[in-house]
Amino acid sequence: MAADEKPGAEGRTSFRAPIELKVDYKKLNSFFADYTKNISKGGTFIKTKKPLPIGTRFLFKLTVPLRSDPFELLGEVVWSTVEGDEPGMGIKFVYSADNQRSDFEGVVEQLMSTSLGADLAGKLLNKPIK
Repeated sequence: MAADEKPGAEGRTSFRAPIELKVDYKKLNSFFADYTKNISKGGTFIKTKKPLPIGTRFLFKLTVPLRSDPFELLGEVVWSTVEGDEPGMGIKFVYSADNQRSDFEGVVEQLMSTSLGADLAGKLLNKPIK
């Protein structure tokens, strides 16, 4: 896939919700603070005019509302674009352990529920409404 090609929604395994969160990461010896455009259990899109090369793995901190410390995750750049209105990079989350995956998926579900409402988030996530 070329750097400016985006995978279609059919290539995703999880629904992405339009949620903006602050992302901090390091590239070489410089620190960057950008924002997500959307997020799912499997990945996110980071808005940036200087995307990292495809295949790059990097540690980033995601500032989540109502959480005292940022969530620290490993991500891998799977696509990027510098064209159009929203340049940036598609990131796949790389979990270090199953408990990290389940903890973060719980955070994403809560964000979706808060942003979209419990009913819609439950339907999109295929979860029973509590």
